[in-house]
Amino acid sequence: MNYYFYYLLSLIIGYVIGRLGHVFGGSIAWIPHHWIFGLIIMVVPLFSRKITKKTKILIILFGLGVFVSDLKDFLDLKVFEPEDVYAVKFFGVD
Repeated sequence: MNYYFYYLLSLIIGYVIGRLGHVFGGSIAWIPHHWIFGLIIMVVPLFSRKITKKTKILIILFGLGVFVSDLKDFLDLKVFEPEDVYAVKFFGVD
């Protein structure tokens, strides 16, 4: 069975959820940036032996989508800093 559609869908859903987290949770100072959550989501399936290979790929791609949606803050190594106040672009990488 061809799983490429599901892989792409998982990546897109992760990106959209990451952007929603950026838009709605970016101004809260005590919540870490969501690139950290994306990194955790990508790493956790690597240590599980009970998850099938295809499911691991789905989870890793979901985490990659969350991670990429906050790539700029990762490159600046922002962890607990609130987002800058400016016009929010939903389909961008902030």
